[in-house]
Amino acid sequence: MQRLQQIEAWLKQLHPEQTFQLSPASADASFRRYFRATFSDGRTLIVMDAPPEHEDCRPFIHVAQLLEEAGVNAPKILAQDLERGFLLLTDLGGTTYLAVLNQANATQLYRDACKALVSIQLASKKGVLPDYDAALLTREMQLFPDWYVARHLGVTLTPSQQAVIKQTFDTLNANILAQGQVTVHRDYHSRNLMVCDEQNPGILDFQDAVYGAISYDLVSLLKDAYIEWEEEQILDWAIRYWEDARKASLPVPANLADFYRDFEWMGAQRHIKILGIFARLYHRDGKDGYLKDMPLVMKYLRKTCERYSELRPMLRLLDELEPKQTITGMSF
Repeated sequence: MQRLQQIEAWLKQLHPEQTFQLSPASADASFRRYFRATFSDGRTLIVMDAPPEHEDCRPFIHVAQLLEEAGVNAPKILAQDLERGFLLLTDLGGTTYLAVLNQANATQLYRDACKALVSIQLASKKGVLPDYDAALLTREMQLFPDWYVARHLGVTLTPSQQAVIKQTFDTLNANILAQGQVTVHRDYHSRNLMVCDEQNPGILDFQDAVYGAISYDLVSLLKDAYIEWEEEQILDWAIRYWEDARKASLPVPANLADFYRDFEWMGAQRHIKILGIFARLYHRDGKDGYLKDMPLVMKYLRKTCERYSELRPMLRLLDELEPKQTITGMSF
């Protein structure tokens, strides 16, 4: 309640001529919260509440500037109080991609998202964001044995199983680090993309952006933890992006099969990480809303591990940890 009172006092100081009402806009998996301020003149703005003992607003401010320079639709920062962890932002509306996606509109919405992604990648500059290096990639994947296997499943890995995990991590890292490197949003998916009448989509939750593999954001978008599409449809959308990226001279492979392998292996890293994150959100933070999304993430991971011989030891490990699921799909 004290934070809410501080926000109200801050807004009154910024807009003394206006009255306003605050309502929850959204929350995420961190300590950040968002409130929509509806002013007496009808305008709406968003307040980010990021307690400074838990969150740092400066990366958000930095990446927001980079996205503005890239020409995409991200919130503009109208006021800031870094000492207390408050930002006042333009409002991109309340309709997420996830809320409206269906077979009729998906191709256009994803087309818009892929065009924005190409714009972000074209504006990439090395040295302005943290590198998505082997240490960070491995630290993310380590959440899987630490939280999903040990805590969620209650399993202690044998030395041979630990060796399989290490080999899988090393194999994925070698591919990922060899990919073309660009700006990576890192959470470019249906919950963070807003449907906008102009300059669609609006892009949120970008404060963790890094400089890393070009396939990362595309796989976040198309192999989304929160919504599932037929594999043939994912491939079609991925090819459309690949064609646009090649025309824009972005560093994607010239060969489609190589591009799709990179896409899938990047996805394997992300899905290993997400299983660990979702388990941690539940067991450490008491957030059970992500448990229902685990089966889809595991399905993605199993499909990829089944398809590529280098990743099949990981598939066998997954079968040892949990009952085998029947997976169907295309093979390459």
